[in-house]
Amino acid sequence: MDEIVITLLRTLIVFIVLLMLFRLMGKKELGEISLLDIIVSLMIAELAVISIEDINISMIRALSPIFLLILLQVTLETFGIKSQPFRKIVEGTPVMLIDNGKLIEENLRKHKYTLDDILFQLRQAEIADISEVEYAVLERSGKLSIFKRGNSQFTLPLILDGIIQENNIKILKRTKEWLLTELQKRGYNQIENIFYCSYMNEEFHIQEKEQNGRV
Repeated sequence: MDEIVITLLRTLIVFIVLLMLFRLMGKKELGEISLLDIIVSLMIAELAVISIEDINISMIRALSPIFLLILLQVTLETFGIKSQPFRKIVEGTPVMLIDNGKLIEENLRKHKYTLDDILFQLRQAEIADISEVEYAVLERSGKLSIFKRGNSQFTLPLILDGIIQENNIKILKRTKEWLLTELQKRGYNQIENIFYCSYMNEEFHIQEKEQNGRV
């Protein structure tokens, strides 16, 4: 009986601790699961089970590895916010798999994506054939974003946090020189001062960083 009570109390403690820690990690975890999130979540789940079942281990000792994992998660995400190159290494970047109804075989092979995989996701989106797709982008979370022909409003960011996204410019069949020229025409001469820039329907959407006072 005592062991049952102790197990129930440990379960309650672990639940409350994990609830608080995942709230600390942020709501993003619920909407976008990255590779880092999956690794941390799996390890925390295993450690949580051990901390509940093994009553011979003190709660402090059992929960210490969980706190360490959360600290690593928060630290890495903080670095990711401040450093786009670091974020790309940890989380990866979106990848184009279909361009104007044509499969990009190199990207499929690189990301271990089979024809069965992509056809399955197209069927889930009620798309009968690849020819109906204008663009399909494999997101960092592993989700396939699909844009159908004729009714798509497709764009990719050209600048993120002051860094030109050269791969996205190529996908949109433009050049870095074209982007710089167009921005200069609009009075934006310092790329590092631009927080976000996209291009759609021959129009730019530009947001400068807050310290410039123009957001």
